[in-house]
Amino acid sequence: MPVSSFQNDLINLPSLLDAIQQLALTHIQNLSTIHISPKTSNIPSANLPEMGQGATFPLHWFTEHYQALMTASAGPRYLGFVTGGTTPAALAGDWLVSAFDQNTQSITPGSGDCSALLEQEAIRLLTQLLNLPDAFMGGFVTGATMSNFTGLAVARQWFGAEYGLDIATEGLRQDVPVLSATPHSSAVKALAMLGIGRNSLRFVPTLPNREAIDPAELELAIEELKGEPFILISSGGTVDTVDFDDMAFIGDLKKRYRFWWHVDAAFGGFAACSPAYAHLLNGWELADSITIDGHKWLNVPYDSAVILTRTEHAHLQRDTFKNANAPYLGDPLQNFSYLNFVPENSRRFRALPAWFTLMAYGRDGYRALVENSITRAQQLGRLLDESAVFSLAAPVRLNVVCFTLKAGQTNDINTRLNDILTHLKQRGRVFLTPTAYKGIPCLRAAFVNWQTTDADVQIVVDELLTAWQAVQPVDQ
Repeated sequence: MPVSSFQNDLINLPSLLDAIQQLALTHIQNLSTIHISPKTSNIPSANLPEMGQGATFPLHWFTEHYQALMTASAGPRYLGFVTGGTTPAALAGDWLVSAFDQNTQSITPGSGDCSALLEQEAIRLLTQLLNLPDAFMGGFVTGATMSNFTGLAVARQWFGAEYGLDIATEGLRQDVPVLSATPHSSAVKALAMLGIGRNSLRFVPTLPNREAIDPAELELAIEELKGEPFILISSGGTVDTVDFDDMAFIGDLKKRYRFWWHVDAAFGGFAACSPAYAHLLNGWELADSITIDGHKWLNVPYDSAVILTRTEHAHLQRDTFKNANAPYLGDPLQNFSYLNFVPENSRRFRALPAWFTLMAYGRDGYRALVENSITRAQQLGRLLDESAVFSLAAPVRLNVVCFTLKAGQTNDINTRLNDILTHLKQRGRVFLTPTAYKGIPCLRAAFVNWQTTDADVQIVVDELLTAWQAVQPVDQ
């Protein structure tokens, strides 16, 4: 590509950014009306140009061929997975991330830019929002998977230290017991990546008709270990019913047993924003590590999550992730560098969108966002349960609605629910995902978007009932 093509794009950058801004605004302003999922999966291919034509060429190609394939995942009725939107402030911060293009590394003057300092500021604001003490340090990673991975990696190092071993240096020498009741799949994946192994997980029974761990069964499982150290993964909001393990009880267990307590509170941790629901997390301040996801309830762009660990474990975290034998990166034993505290060496400035949105909307803004999501979930749950077609598979505990078909509607629930999802996708006004709860096929709707209103909830109900009617067999 000739150098002049780069130079021409730089000269024309104002008009290029204007065009990008207009394209972005058109998409954002129409999120509530555009087709919520792609109408086709056919993607036209282009060959690599022999001669560069500048940025307007791919921009035109994108708008002509790819724009219609983009989902409205940032919209108010995209209720699949647990996908937040992007607040205006977070979007502003995210655009600046690319413009400033910092590699967030060290807080030591002269070792790089100051973005690591701002990252620590963002962590401080986040812990204030979640009412967590100053005992926690933190860093940004790509998502809940890497957050769980990081916390459990430090847990693995702690486990080795209990036996006088440096696992990061010497490798695993023995089985690592891991207890949990309803772990997220990403936590189990992390066990596989860490060499601890999926089969190291010992499932503890849940309370009746719940996803939360049974405290009595947990203590029995601990007693069976006969004083052996272990790792506990507890749920700060399960994905299907947003159930919480008893944090206060587990906090009390920490006083009597040797274990590393990891709390996966990817989105449920934001219950701390609401005085009415903060009690669900009473005791989590005693955890050793906590997973928080930014691109869920914080409503910042993908990819963004945080791992919080107690400052007393800083040496374990550094020993796990330090860059040994790399003098050009500095001495990992001196000062603080994210290069030696999280998995990635090359790190995007993910903290900036989070800092922007936390500063923009503050404690009251996020309380309102969280409580609105909970209210909308309760509204949907009530309307579905009152319908002649759907029923709740579990109570609406926070912001996720897990529901199925009422008894007697069909002999093949799984097929009918899949048909409903297909019909919803074709109509493009609502996006839901399937799941199974206690062996029953279900659909789930997760509310985390700052823009969702009661009118959106009514549209969801209307679309579901329309889909149900459309998928009825002809002979009915």
